[in-house]
Amino acid sequence: MGIRRLKKTAFLDRDGVINNVIVKNNKAFSPRRFVEFTLTPNIARYIDRIKEAGYLVIVVTNQPDISRAKLNIHELEKMHNKIRNELDVDDIFVCPHDDSDNCVCRKPKPGMVIEAKKKYDIDLANSFLIGDSWKDIDAAKRSGCREILINASYNQDIDCVNRVNNLSEAISLITRIHEEVM
Repeated sequence: MGIRRLKKTAFLDRDGVINNVIVKNNKAFSPRRFVEFTLTPNIARYIDRIKEAGYLVIVVTNQPDISRAKLNIHELEKMHNKIRNELDVDDIFVCPHDDSDNCVCRKPKPGMVIEAKKKYDIDLANSFLIGDSWKDIDAAKRSGCREILINASYNQDIDCVNRVNNLSEAISLITRIHEEVM
């Protein structure tokens, strides 16, 4: 019986990382209709680079507009089918709850990351959560992942050790840290 090898993973927040957010009054909002849903430039290439570095790519996304009845589940599925059809992601984990639901999956709680860990046998200490909000950063810390914050006009007040300007810089950081560990 051989030694089980845990998988390293890049957890990606959806809105603000995979796709563009809608910014109003310096606040980020998720698209609520498929026609508003646009992938960020070069995202397919960036995900391919993450995969080439030996990481699983798993999307973890809060979608409270489902619970708030502002997002139709069919619109959400169209968005996620676009991700599955155009990007080489291994899985998508969704929390449809609002803060008042007090679930275990809604970031900043680590529930989606822990669920993925169990499903895919993930080594959280050598994994990353890349996002654009304090909830992403806190979920990374609570789950034992390394956090990377993608800089945006609406997140300047968030304290994060690993702040980058875009996903390309995040991948370079992951690669550098991975090489230091090896």
